[in-house]
Amino acid sequence: MTNLAKNLTDTTRVHAGRVAVQVDNAAMTYRALDEASASVAGFLHERGLTPGDRVGIMMPNVAEVPVVYYGILRAGGVVVPMNPLLKGREVAYYLGDSGAGLVFAWHAFAAEARAGAEQAGAELIVVDQAGFPGLLASVAPAPQVTGRGDEDTAVILYTSGTTGRPKGAELTHGNLISNTDIARTDIVRARPEDVIFGGLPLFHVFGQTVALNVAVASGACLTLLPRFDAAHALRIIAGHRVTVFEGVPTMYVALLHQPDRADYDVSALRTCISGGAALPVEVLRGFEYAFGCTVLEGYGLSETSPVASFNHPARERKPGSIGTPIRGVLMRVVDNSGHEVALGEVGEIVIRGPNVMKGYWQRPEATAEAILDGWFHTGDLARVDEDGYFYIVDRKKDMIIRGGYNVYPREIEEVLYEHPAVAEAAVIGLAHPALGEEVGAAVVLKPGASVSAEELRDYVKAQVAAYKYPRHVWIADALPKGPTGKIQKRDIVPPADLAVG
Repeated sequence: MTNLAKNLTDTTRVHAGRVAVQVDNAAMTYRALDEASASVAGFLHERGLTPGDRVGIMMPNVAEVPVVYYGILRAGGVVVPMNPLLKGREVAYYLGDSGAGLVFAWHAFAAEARAGAEQAGAELIVVDQAGFPGLLASVAPAPQVTGRGDEDTAVILYTSGTTGRPKGAELTHGNLISNTDIARTDIVRARPEDVIFGGLPLFHVFGQTVALNVAVASGACLTLLPRFDAAHALRIIAGHRVTVFEGVPTMYVALLHQPDRADYDVSALRTCISGGAALPVEVLRGFEYAFGCTVLEGYGLSETSPVASFNHPARERKPGSIGTPIRGVLMRVVDNSGHEVALGEVGEIVIRGPNVMKGYWQRPEATAEAILDGWFHTGDLARVDEDGYFYIVDRKKDMIIRGGYNVYPREIEEVLYEHPAVAEAAVIGLAHPALGEEVGAAVVLKPGASVSAEELRDYVKAQVAAYKYPRHVWIADALPKGPTGKIQKRDIVPPADLAVG
């Protein structure tokens, strides 16, 4: 039998009394987590869930996330993780596209979740610390883990390139079990006595696999931070004696520049994991010196569960590199014809292995375009050195990574195009010293129309998650176009007086 939830039941048999999840001073043991997830499974069975049915989770990093996550899996369901900052229209799309008939949402975000659930015809379960335990206590738990196959979908993660609406990457139980096991043994080297920092959002695959699933598979403690703040993070690292820190580059920058960081005892730290975007070499070196630990940088995507390559702890680390492929995974750099390029030349990264997704949910054409002869085409450009270490050079896709969050230009452009005054819009990434990239939008108005850049910014802000809306909007007379009339984003020049940062 295959089911990612077996990691929880297997660990509970050995480490029932150990702390599984901690949020500030509140702790949950593996026994409590296992029992609560069994109650969620029982609740879903009572609701008529059958294996393969999709269920949404829309919560920040709180202890109830692993409870619901493993509860859905052990019932045989498919988890559809959602950013709690999504607005109603976005929630409706995720639920409608995945066909999720039910969504668990944290009480603080219930209004938008309810609006989206109503549009999609889904049932909303509001999760809070007052009523949720009573709800679980009212149902008969389902302690048995529903058997699934390696190729059965466990999680649908929504992601997108530069065209079309977000696509759901289907990650199977086999994908996630293998990626979790390799991350646990080869990279994190997690042990039951470890305390893993859980500041990465659990609705993202990086946080799910390398933090939550690795912690549970190893019997370690996952200490959660619902919203990253450098001072709060340092209090947790020191107070909980965190041994493994995991974060995106913006978190490393914030911790390194926190004025009072020297006042905290971070001596328990042994390993730090960085991913999500390129970590500047000077930040990596500065962090290792200041915190007295080793920083390992790697690479992956939602479609690869996510880990594909890493600077491994037992091998040479090369700052600025994303390391070498993990065990069982093949990576190549190819040209537009799919032929491997010469050593040191730039090409597109393609990946093959047990970590590569099953495909995009109900999108066979997009799947066939992304996976050719078993190789997943990432859209990322890189080169390889003589030792087999990969270096990201640029992104083939126009996706913007703002503070570790993916922002898909087409989605924002569609909202701008809905404004009655907008004729054309192009959303691009602007270099930002702290966030990596900021979202910018160049807009051409319809003849005779009148609207300010600030009004357009606020219009988008009201309809998308806070990290997505363009902080910088400017009105242009025209947008640069190629021979076919396609907007050439690379030729867009922001106003000279635009101050980013």
